Amino acid sequence: MRASPIAALALLGLASCGLLAPVEPVPIPPARPAALGPAEQSEESKAIARHFARVQADLVSRGLMRRDGGGPDVPFSTRNLAENFVQIALYDEYVSQGGMLIARSTPSRLRRWEQPIRMSLIFGDSIPQAQRRKDAASIAAYARRLSRLTGLPITMSRPEEANFHVLMLHEDERRAFGPRLRQLEPGIDATALNAIVNMPRSTFCLVFAFSRGASSSYSRAVAVIRGEHPDLMRQSCIHEELAQGMGLANDSPAARPSVFNDDEEFALLTSHDELLLEILYDPRLRPGMTPGEARPIVQTIAAELTGGAG
Repeated sequence: MRASPIAALALLGLASCGLLAPVEPVPIPPARPAALGPAEQSEESKAIARHFARVQADLVSRGLMRRDGGGPDVPFSTRNLAENFVQIALYDEYVSQGGMLIARSTPSRLRRWEQPIRMSLIFGDSIPQAQRRKDAASIAAYARRLSRLTGLPITMSRPEEANFHVLMLHEDERRAFGPRLRQLEPGIDATALNAIVNMPRSTFCLVFAFSRGASSSYSRAVAVIRGEHPDLMRQSCIHEELAQGMGLANDSPAARPSVFNDDEEFALLTSHDELLLEILYDPRLRPGMTPGEARPIVQTIAAELTGGAG
């Protein structure tokens, strides 16, 4: 853990899977004493798990939550790819207003990491061991994939040494996580802390990425994934939130095939989304670019990646 606060930590991006409704700030409860053994999942958490099992079953029954990465039925052109990148990487999904987060797409600047990512995975005490093993393996493999796509070193690390924390928590654990989160991220914005601790059921998962001062280069990130999710929905959250924490902070209804679209058609990162990450970390782009500055460069890179198809 860091012994001193991070100076001038500024919120640069938030992304969520599902609707993030405004939440009123409430006092954050103190951390409970360390458990002597595995904690029991609360009845409220069990009810939430049943709710999301029904949500996943409904989505899958309607042909959503696809895992094929996109195919011949969802072609995209160079123009589609370039415009989707601009909307997803150069616009924000939420704005902070009166201590709350309001859904409003607004122009922003290009944000990404310029330093190696040290990722940690923190489980709540009541997360079963079998689930922990499965999620740890999934996240480590996905981190390697993100590293390959971006060219950025991404390694798994201890929480005290990490700059990107992935929290896998049940409902009551997340509500009580405020003091621990302040230890992990001493300069965390009050709006971000409140959004995490008081995350409404309508939000499946979320990620915050931060920078120092006015910089557009990320230096810290926190992703929050509900431990109650069934396997596919949990994996979907891992794919979307960790990729959004790389700098693809917005969603777009026009993006297809993509996880950066709230229609839930695709559960896992697609071939289209891999290209978005490649564009984001192309050295011809730089943090701080506006949509107008980045667009012509993005169009050139997209044409190179797709062979200029449309």
